[in-house]
Amino acid sequence: MKREAALRVVAQEVCACRKCPRLVKYREKVAREKRRAYREWEYWGRGVPGFGDRNAQLFILGLAPAAHGANRTGRVFTGDRSGDFLYKALHQAGFANQPTSQNREDGLRLQNVYIAAAVRCAPPANKPLPSEILNCRGYLRRELEILRPAAVLALGKIAWDAYLEILKQDGKISSRAAYKFAHGAEAEIAPGLPRLFGVYHPSQQNTQTGRVTETMYAEALDKIRRFLGRHANDTG
Repeated sequence: MKREAALRVVAQEVCACRKCPRLVKYREKVAREKRRAYREWEYWGRGVPGFGDRNAQLFILGLAPAAHGANRTGRVFTGDRSGDFLYKALHQAGFANQPTSQNREDGLRLQNVYIAAAVRCAPPANKPLPSEILNCRGYLRRELEILRPAAVLALGKIAWDAYLEILKQDGKISSRAAYKFAHGAEAEIAPGLPRLFGVYHPSQQNTQTGRVTETMYAEALDKIRRFLGRHANDTG
């Protein structure tokens, strides 16, 4: 319960955060103007907290909420095409109880997984500024300290770099350059630190062009699942 309470505190701070004027202005503008298909929705329009299993061994790190996805629904990777792809993959790999994620009351539960984003507010053109990533770093660092996962899966290079930058700032690595991002990348950084995995982001641009396929994600998640099994045996 202590872990759950600590995560709840971080979530409350994320929801109330107004550190980045550009992002606050954009998220609230989108929430007022809405997309025609969602005109009956009451948009979330705030920072989007992490979501998942408080005992998760796998921490999945994305980029940022989508303007009409999580910025509308209030749950990370919920209500957009990226989430459709990701949660279907997680369900098939045994990390989620259902393949869809439509709203916060849809019954979705993650199993051994916690998901958050490097930036907690929807950015214009899906491109956060370095200062905005920095402003969110403290939330990510605290979640990692609370959960102490065995593995981190970065969805895209920005998430990969955001995680490594925390390790660099904490003196656990000297440089990010030694850890090259690629789809299927895997890095054992140091004893006691999570194993880092990387995949291309499940953006609509990547999935519709075939740069990312269901098979590619299934293979990556299977590799992570096997690693977590070995880790549990080693530490058990």
